[in-house]
Amino acid sequence: MSATPQPSRRTALISGASIAGPTLAYWLDRYGFDVSVVERAGAIRGGGYPIDIRGTAIDVVERMGLLAQLQAAHIDARKLTFLDADGAPIGIIQPEALTGGVSGRDIELPRGALASLLYDLTRHGAIRYRFNDSIAALEDDGAGVNVRFKSGAEGRFDIVVGADGLHSNTRDLVFGPEAPFNHYLGYCFNLFSLPNDTGLAHEGVIWAEPGRMAGVYAVGHSDTLHAFLTFAAQEPPFHGHPDANQQRRRTADVFAGAGWQVPRMVEAMQRADDLYFDTVSQIHMPRWSSGRVVLVGDAAHAPSFLSGQGSSLALVGAYVLAGELATHAEPAEAFASYERIIRPFVEANQALATGGGGFLLPRTPEELEARNRALSAARLPGEAASRAEKRRRVHSSLRLPDYAAAIGG
Repeated sequence: MSATPQPSRRTALISGASIAGPTLAYWLDRYGFDVSVVERAGAIRGGGYPIDIRGTAIDVVERMGLLAQLQAAHIDARKLTFLDADGAPIGIIQPEALTGGVSGRDIELPRGALASLLYDLTRHGAIRYRFNDSIAALEDDGAGVNVRFKSGAEGRFDIVVGADGLHSNTRDLVFGPEAPFNHYLGYCFNLFSLPNDTGLAHEGVIWAEPGRMAGVYAVGHSDTLHAFLTFAAQEPPFHGHPDANQQRRRTADVFAGAGWQVPRMVEAMQRADDLYFDTVSQIHMPRWSSGRVVLVGDAAHAPSFLSGQGSSLALVGAYVLAGELATHAEPAEAFASYERIIRPFVEANQALATGGGGFLLPRTPEELEARNRALSAARLPGEAASRAEKRRRVHSSLRLPDYAAAIGG
């Protein structure tokens, strides 16, 4: 008797190997897909500024068996100190009081540490990683997607997923230029590192004047500080591919005459070889899929760092997308179900970034004075405290489907 032919494994190409990409690869591989991941960088990017995993996203990493490792990497930020224009302390608060985090459950760790753990979880199995490459062209013929890579290689896949960030190349190729989807929130930021010669540990220090904010963040007892210089701008200060030297000059001009340690920070920014800068923006799209191509994470719905939920949404979105693909034979049905489940959660988290910038990023003298009065009185204003409680509810407002039970695995 001849053996019964086994159905071929569905093939998936994921563009992007930061957070959403490896998470999606893990779950698709577990559900029997043949998975490839393409990443334009030469390797997983280590280090990086701290990110948070909260609410529903904690359930995702727990189901991946990563919770203990992530808890071990938790940097345990204990306080935020706010300074006046001259650098004198105004008040100190716990980070959770501002972010809506849950002490003892939420996790904060360097972005690179999370990316490395996800990569280590997925690189030893059948998942194939292709570094130093990216997608040059896509052709979706309805039955599959033909892909040409920048390296010249070609391949055909059942589905293609863009998990390649705010400025997604996959989104550009399939949906067109970014501009219609990019919602600018009125700020520009610079992130970079500088030596920790201040003795700071497990804490952040924030200085602000109307329309401009500077700060440093100490991860544990590291000899390096994560620094940020953020400023308000009515219109986006750059479009497309910004020039780094122009950004350095622009930022130096904005912070001219600032007090505290800001001149030192501006000088360090001018020399930093790890400067990362961008506008504070969100991605809003009427749909996240077209044919056999779909977007996940920041490529689909970047919430901006003001929400504090970019990494958490990437984890949750990847989990749901993989589960829907595993439980639907047709990609179009899977993508539609993925959007129905996660879009309300995404939009609620995106909303956390709007209307609440005045406490961290005061634009006017009146906003700054009101914030400083509240800090000096050792209490958050009622509006900020209420917003923190709302954040806690939103972070956990989606209950994860149990796809393993549905699949029987």
